[in-house]
Amino acid sequence: MPTSVGVFVAAAAAFAGRRGAALPFMTTALTPATLGIDFGTSNSAAAYRLPGKTAALLPLEGAATGMPTALFFNTEEHSTHFGRDAMQQYLAGEEGRLMRSLKSLLGSSLLLEKTAVHEQLVSYQDIIAIFLKRVADQARQALDGRLPERVVLGRPVHFVDEHPQRDRQAQDALAAAARAAGLGEVSFQLEPIAAALDYEQRLSEEQLVLVVDIGGGTSDFTVVRLGPQQAGHADRTQDILATTGVHIGGTDFDHRLNVAQVMPLLGYKHIGPSGREVPSSVFFDLSTWHLIQWLYTAKALASARGLKSDYSDLQLHQRLMKVLDWREGHRLADAVEQAKIAASQSHAASAIALDWLEQDLPAAISPEVLQEQLQALLLQVVECAQGCVRQAGVAAPDAIYLTGGSSALRTLRDALRVAFPDVPQVEGDLFGGVATGLAYA
Repeated sequence: MPTSVGVFVAAAAAFAGRRGAALPFMTTALTPATLGIDFGTSNSAAAYRLPGKTAALLPLEGAATGMPTALFFNTEEHSTHFGRDAMQQYLAGEEGRLMRSLKSLLGSSLLLEKTAVHEQLVSYQDIIAIFLKRVADQARQALDGRLPERVVLGRPVHFVDEHPQRDRQAQDALAAAARAAGLGEVSFQLEPIAAALDYEQRLSEEQLVLVVDIGGGTSDFTVVRLGPQQAGHADRTQDILATTGVHIGGTDFDHRLNVAQVMPLLGYKHIGPSGREVPSSVFFDLSTWHLIQWLYTAKALASARGLKSDYSDLQLHQRLMKVLDWREGHRLADAVEQAKIAASQSHAASAIALDWLEQDLPAAISPEVLQEQLQALLLQVVECAQGCVRQAGVAAPDAIYLTGGSSALRTLRDALRVAFPDVPQVEGDLFGGVATGLAYA
């Protein structure tokens, strides 16, 4: 039988950390401060600020202030795991379900779809509430059992591009999940504006700044006037000259690279005995973080097995079924993501770790592949940034402030340098800057 969000969240919290020490009982006392929560597609963070004080990031997973937005429901131990622990559980081969990129479901019809977790039928909105409760509990633990009386959640400029009604529904759903997690009535601030407020704390003179916030699911931009004098104003409306955003982020980069570099090894674009390509939908779903889990249903597995007759090379089909039968889709996506990061950081080719699937599979990501495969997506991102500057009515900003994990991608930074050749790029706290800024909002 379905259960209410609140009841299930409480039950899931009781199962959290079954392998380790249970979280201590948390009081409902409030402290006069602000808690900023950056619930991200790929990573999440939280920051805390007392009135008149400097904001500080809170530890969410051990001493780490950032935590991957991931949950793992261990079916054998009936326990719930979060962040790095969730990923480690999954990659170690524990029986259970991994869920990532839940933010991508906000504004989608899939958000209220029911799924079985710990022998209960719950929605994906419920599961977002479970994750937010974990963040809230960790915040309370760090703050002597008290939760700040004011909670500000970040949101992208657009949850859903060019669909205002679904965008409102997405924010309302996130607010409902926050209430179910015990956070009460929350307020929202745009993520790029929050990043700007963080950057402002280090300025000694006024600047006109283009904030570039590239997360896992969205790219958001703000042109804003920042400086010590502006920082003292309660109402910053006049300082925000323009905001734009597009629903493209790091998971979209991963998807494109996965389809191009790995899926052909499983049969994508493969020509079968009939002279036609193998149907492609399974490959696109397998390359999309938040859709992978749907491929493990009995219906989806039967459909994938039925593709065998569409293959001329049965080894390709065997690889596909190995990934699906062993539920290794998230491992495959993680291998692509790590190779992308390594290729960007080293500016050299990086092998995609697929030895668990088959020895010596020829899969890699190079700077050239990044340029070729991501060019179209990056063009849309850069055009959105240029549109923000045009809307602001300025020739060029004084600086570009980079935040969000995907802003570290060298190919993206190179594209921004071409678009804004004389504008310095300043790197902020890529994973904690938005949360810190939310605590100032």
